[in-house]
Amino acid sequence: MTKLDHAFAEIASADVDPDADFSLPGWIYHDREFFDLEMERVIRPSWQIVCHVSEVAEPGDYRTIDYLGESVIVIRGDDGEVRAFTNVCRHRAMRLVEGPAGCAKKLVCPYHAWTFESDGRLSGVPMKSEYPALKLEENGLAPVALEVWHGFIFVRLTDAGFPSVGEMMAPFEDEVAQYRFEDMRPMGEVRYRPRSVNWKNVGDNYSDNLHIPVAHDGLTRLVGKTYRIEAHGWADRLYGDVVKGEKQNFWEKFYRTHMPRVDHLPEEAHGRWLYYKLWPNMAFDIYADQIDFMQWLPISPTECLLREVAYCLPDSRREMKLVRYANWRINRVVNAEDTWLITRVQQGMQSRTYGTGPIGKSEVCLRSFAKKIRALIPEARQPFPPAPGWSRGQR
Repeated sequence: MTKLDHAFAEIASADVDPDADFSLPGWIYHDREFFDLEMERVIRPSWQIVCHVSEVAEPGDYRTIDYLGESVIVIRGDDGEVRAFTNVCRHRAMRLVEGPAGCAKKLVCPYHAWTFESDGRLSGVPMKSEYPALKLEENGLAPVALEVWHGFIFVRLTDAGFPSVGEMMAPFEDEVAQYRFEDMRPMGEVRYRPRSVNWKNVGDNYSDNLHIPVAHDGLTRLVGKTYRIEAHGWADRLYGDVVKGEKQNFWEKFYRTHMPRVDHLPEEAHGRWLYYKLWPNMAFDIYADQIDFMQWLPISPTECLLREVAYCLPDSRREMKLVRYANWRINRVVNAEDTWLITRVQQGMQSRTYGTGPIGKSEVCLRSFAKKIRALIPEARQPFPPAPGWSRGQR
């Protein structure tokens, strides 16, 4: 068995993690060697969300995502199929397209005008006779694995055996289906928010339940004591139900009292704020009025980029528009509070006095994530960093 085979066996094992009562150590939130290794073992083989199928609706429509030094194009071909390729010309490695979105019937390199079809085939080379060894059929764009799940498109750079998005979300299939993701459309363009924190810090905070009543006054007023978290293998489910509260502010009361009926949703969904965190760095926030995805892309050991956009079903009702605005007013406060928290936690992680911290039994999502990281990179069991060079030869 390979190291990854052993790691997956450990993740799947029902045996108790010997370090389950302790957090991941602070040093892995800022150590360069650990960061480089986890990019290879965790991020590169994991699925990353790109966009919704409606955003590449016509032949030639494309979207891009940049991470880990790669730029990936998702493009709809003339045959209607959606495919993904690295954004790299096979001649001199020039990027074929710039920016997050566009439309191109053919992908023409801006450097030497090599031309690729929307299905990745190399179809045109100026002065082709200058390249006696060139075979067009062997120099098409490099393909990237692609998965479509409920209308959302995901890509993966390498295959290390991690489950598909569909497999991760299988326990929640019936719950997700009722929201009709496939029929949704974006409410705006992708937003990018840089954060001076390690990528794991964002995900830890997202799945943390204990800080809600302490640090999020508005969210607590909105959902009261209903907030719950659940760990389900490769995905976490979190939720809270909107309650009546005399101390709620204007927008909280407005959201609670004016949420219009959505006919295809059951009654309980109208007041439920539902969240899913997918391994290792993506999440869906789901409300009766709209949904959004968020992912936190690693940039360096102490930097990441939040990438997010909201989607909704077409609905011209005035009360729905106002409720969506109320949702935004509430959540922008929550986001600001979380930014303050994770920034301070990142600073604390860089203290030489911090090794690991205790984790409570109720912190099931943090326990689940930590178990996976420790299985994939066993050095994460050490409270303090090993001697420099420890990762040499492990990639």
